[in-house]
Amino acid sequence: MAKWVYNFGDGKADGRAEMKNLLGGKGANLAEMASIGLPVPPGFTLTTEVCTHFYKNDCNYPKELTQQVEEALTLVQQRTGRVFGDSSNPLLVSVRSGARASMPGMMDTVLNLGLNDQTVEALAKKSGDRRFAFDSYRRFVQMYSDVVLGIEINHFEKHLDRAKEKRGVKQDCELLAEDLEKLVKSYKAVVQLELGEEFPEDPKAQLWGAIGAVFNSWMNQRAKTYRQLHDIPEWWGTAVNVQAMVFGNMGNDCATGVAFTRDPSTGTNEFYGEFLVNAQGEDVVAGIRTPQELTIKARKSHGSDLPSLEEVMPNIFKELLSVRSQLENHYKDMQDIEFTIQQGKLYMLQTRNGKRTAPAALQIAVDMAKEGLISKSQALMSLKPDLIDQLLHPTLDPKAKKEVIAKGLPASPGAAGGKVVFSADEAVRRSKDGDKVILVRIETSPDDIHGLHAAEGVLTTRGGMTSHAAVVARGMGRPCVAGAGGITVDYAAAKLTVGSVTVTEGQILTIDGSTGEVMVGEVPTVPPQLSGSFGIIMEWADEVRDMKVRANAETPADARQAKEFGAEGIGLVRTEHMFFDGQRIVAMRQMILATDENDRRQALEKLLVMQREDIIELFKIMDGMPVTVRLLDPPLHEFIPHTEAEMASVAKAAGVPLDRVRRRAAELQEANPMLGHRGCRLAITYPEICEMQARAIFEAAAEVGRSSKKQPVAEVMVPLVATTEELKLLKGVIEKTADAVKKEQGITFTYKVGTMIELPRAALQAGKLAEMAEFFSFGTNDLTQTTYGLSRDDAGSFLPEYKAKGIVEQDPFVSLDPDGVGELITMAVQRGRSTRPDMKMGICGEHGGDPASIEVCERIGLDYVSCSPFRVPVARLAAAQSALKTQGEKAKQSSTKATKPRVQNFGPW
Repeated sequence: MAKWVYNFGDGKADGRAEMKNLLGGKGANLAEMASIGLPVPPGFTLTTEVCTHFYKNDCNYPKELTQQVEEALTLVQQRTGRVFGDSSNPLLVSVRSGARASMPGMMDTVLNLGLNDQTVEALAKKSGDRRFAFDSYRRFVQMYSDVVLGIEINHFEKHLDRAKEKRGVKQDCELLAEDLEKLVKSYKAVVQLELGEEFPEDPKAQLWGAIGAVFNSWMNQRAKTYRQLHDIPEWWGTAVNVQAMVFGNMGNDCATGVAFTRDPSTGTNEFYGEFLVNAQGEDVVAGIRTPQELTIKARKSHGSDLPSLEEVMPNIFKELLSVRSQLENHYKDMQDIEFTIQQGKLYMLQTRNGKRTAPAALQIAVDMAKEGLISKSQALMSLKPDLIDQLLHPTLDPKAKKEVIAKGLPASPGAAGGKVVFSADEAVRRSKDGDKVILVRIETSPDDIHGLHAAEGVLTTRGGMTSHAAVVARGMGRPCVAGAGGITVDYAAAKLTVGSVTVTEGQILTIDGSTGEVMVGEVPTVPPQLSGSFGIIMEWADEVRDMKVRANAETPADARQAKEFGAEGIGLVRTEHMFFDGQRIVAMRQMILATDENDRRQALEKLLVMQREDIIELFKIMDGMPVTVRLLDPPLHEFIPHTEAEMASVAKAAGVPLDRVRRRAAELQEANPMLGHRGCRLAITYPEICEMQARAIFEAAAEVGRSSKKQPVAEVMVPLVATTEELKLLKGVIEKTADAVKKEQGITFTYKVGTMIELPRAALQAGKLAEMAEFFSFGTNDLTQTTYGLSRDDAGSFLPEYKAKGIVEQDPFVSLDPDGVGELITMAVQRGRSTRPDMKMGICGEHGGDPASIEVCERIGLDYVSCSPFRVPVARLAAAQSALKTQGEKAKQSSTKATKPRVQNFGPW
């Protein structure tokens, strides 16, 4: 019989942490915590395979599931000494989701399940606290009605607000037992009114209703959006965890809390979190009450008058510190934990690898390695390369004037400014229009996920450091200020007020998630300072990686930035980018409009001076590192405008008749420019262009070579080659020019001539091309276009549908396709190196900065990747991780059989 249900509790478990694909992250970690002796309330997990079966079979469960759930429920009853649905000693349970990847708040949860009009009386009698029993009951009715029955929560909130108003109190916890009993009746009346049927009293029916709701929540819109943002496949599914309830709201010797074993914002090795006395778990993250700090130090640093857990329950705090240490030593990572204290006893409800900011991730990795908890290699592998991106964004200029109007909690570091919006939908709308926005909410909910993604930063007036807004913003790398209680938000009027200051929708606001400050207007920013743990991680990465990392750069500023980030040369100088500014575009247009070679050469003489100066700068900045200069690639029509007014302006600037501009623009028009007169085809038609560019490169090399200790490494790259004849002809022009420059300058210099592999035919002919080419650079943007037969500029309209329907897992223009494009590259590498064994090869498309693509390049055996300057640190870390994976695989293979060659042999073809 297939096993669909796994039990845990009493120091035993059917599952373990490594089974998260089957049990989900929450279920696997509950099993693991139970196994290592932590106090975990007993329960059971319905596997992710149940979810898969559920959706493959018209929302029907496996036939064995009912019996296995019954057996698991019986075991929970035995372990707790309570009976589900019993009128004298009832067992209550929680029903929670748990996908293999953490998706905080995206799916549904039901607490206090099993309560009805009979069991609530038994709970009141057994606990000796009628108020607690009915508080639990009204929470359950509201949550179940929302999650399972689909009744909007505002129907219940109205009754709750009315009850507090009638009693003359502000907090839910100030309501009396009689108020809560009346609320339960009011809530049930809402269900009867909305659905035309009574609230379900049968605990078994409640249980199956909640299980179905959690599985259904896997496909709700917010979960779908979160999966798309975080590349979580739909077919993974979610598990469902059913667990015996423990109560943090039974009195003042009870509490509930959320904690991180290290600070998730900074990474410092300090216990970090919040708790509430006499509360349930959702109260901490909902922001309804102001949470209390765990430690005395945190309470003092945040200026809180509320006592910390260390002061209120010192023995429990010491036990929690021991759990903190035990979990970090066991999982070798910072943990995000949830706990409940029931009548002086600590229970652990969850642990998972904690979400953290990019600075914190680096700090934690470095500290844990230095502490001996993990190795350097484990530290590198613990980091997501894209986190590095979050370090490369501006922060507020400390010298700038700023008008601080409010202060909240520094929930997610970084600074951002933008137009104020008060709804997630408005954030998305304005973002699409090109506006930078700050999303301002009283508190966020999982339904705001799309707005959080669209916004530059998030500001909430309620909630703490572990609120929904804080956790999600940190995961997305967005600045967040939470719990700015001095701000009043009026959604209806679309404004916020702080004292006498009013900010309306569309006005500019700046937030600093590192300090919690909120400022009117736009505050200037400064570039990030990369040092400390960043430098250490980069140093460790460089020690283990095999692949070099170059940058795509053609301006001195880009080249300097790339070098600062650790680039080991320039893998792509797009020379056409040097011709678009000021007088350069005028000279370029004069060359295009020329009617004969003589006129073209006169225009090219002007361009030669400009191009030579640019390349001199690049050689100087790179200081002996390779600089790969691509010859002119785009079709000429890109340099000629097409409106009448613009053409008139070009004619005037170039000193030619308007008719000539019109005529030339018409001549240059192509049906399919991507496959038209561009790349090497331009140089073959107009060899004087190739000659000018080669001369600019070699004269620059000669000049820099005279004055520098390190000789420039010039690599001339011919684009869009399809045949050996094309390369042979242009290599002849380049070599002839090099010889002429050497003779004229009286100096020697070294250079290489290579080609871009951008067409399938070039990949197939790589062996022959390598007879003339001294290096290959794979232009994966065009190679992907020509392999798929897709235009990158047009595919965006339908590729999302392809992803949604599972035709492709990733956009092939974002992550390199290993099976098609990757196979062509592998074939070209193998064939090229069979001709020229020591041939250097790399990629210079946008894929060069994508971690998944870098792993493909490592497996293929490329020597380097080239990417935009700000992706260089990402590529360095990704290259190190790819090398470590390859080393691990080789070590594993060598224990059973001889290691396979790094490059697969596809021949003969």
